[in-house]
Amino acid sequence: MTPAKYRDNFLRAVEFRYPDWIPCSVDIAPPVWRKYRERLEEVVLKYKSIFPWFKKGSVNYDWVGHRVKGTIFVDDWGCVWAFGEDGLQGQVVKHPLSDWSKLKELKVPDPDKGVCVEGGPTIPWEEIEESVEKTRREGGLVVIGLSHGFFFQRLYYLRGFTNLMKDFVTKPPQLYELIKIVEDYYMELVKRAVKLKPDIITFGDDLGCQDRMPISPKTFREFIYPTYRKLFTYIRSHGIHVRLHSDGHVVEVLDQLVETGLSIINIQDRVNGINNIKRICKGRVCVDLDIDRQYLLPRGTPSEIREHIRNAIIELGSRRGGLMFTAGVYQDVPLENIDALCRALEELRTLHKTLPY
Repeated sequence: MTPAKYRDNFLRAVEFRYPDWIPCSVDIAPPVWRKYRERLEEVVLKYKSIFPWFKKGSVNYDWVGHRVKGTIFVDDWGCVWAFGEDGLQGQVVKHPLSDWSKLKELKVPDPDKGVCVEGGPTIPWEEIEESVEKTRREGGLVVIGLSHGFFFQRLYYLRGFTNLMKDFVTKPPQLYELIKIVEDYYMELVKRAVKLKPDIITFGDDLGCQDRMPISPKTFREFIYPTYRKLFTYIRSHGIHVRLHSDGHVVEVLDQLVETGLSIINIQDRVNGINNIKRICKGRVCVDLDIDRQYLLPRGTPSEIREHIRNAIIELGSRRGGLMFTAGVYQDVPLENIDALCRALEELRTLHKTLPY
């Protein structure tokens, strides 16, 4: 595996150009490394196709970054974050716009300084540019991330979730003003990212709850869709792909999400249903299937994990491409299931080539 070969295959999967293998990503949370340590490293080292550039001794098992239990962090929007567990994302505990009277005082981040990260410090453009150039020199896939929780979630980080739900019903003029402020900020980030000519620009926005959405498709169409459409079509017009991640049940707006112009949609399998994803997305957009981390990975058997992945490929896969996998691994997943996950992904990653179309 070389960076150039990985890039070529990844883009062929996105663009339905007959990839040699299904791209697979296993994201291991810091608490998992802290729990299993050397034993986890031994597992990771076995699967070169899943972790092609992993090197022995490259992980600090106790690293947690700025996400330290009990600490408070104020981001560049003025949202106050609290962290309940080392190494995992926190939540906003104080919303700067809990009262609309504070709108005129809202501190909007300077897009020239970098990308404001959800629950973390801003990443300077110099650091992003350095990473882009390094990856490009190596021939690798150039990806720029423009933050998780970038729009829908940022609105409720600023207003508070209950307040925002009421706003979508009562439609105060301040809501439209706030939407414009957040949209303009992200458009400025997008313009700067586009100038760096990456292969992909990624976004994350958790739109769904466990078995439904917190807002109706009509509300999504009025308040969220226009910004998505504006940002994503601008990026696509410059020949750059868009990847959107969204946790939760989003079936009711999957059609709208496809219409925004994105190239890759990263959604959860179990809460949305493989059949629904197949019906709405297959052949229209590349599906980055998020493998069930609520039941399957922590509580399933190795054989159930393998069968789930195999079935997903049969239902969603195609010789032409349009399918990839992402698996988030957290500390409730047994080590044997991490091994089974990686083994299944590695052994089944060319199964799509046996399909009839």
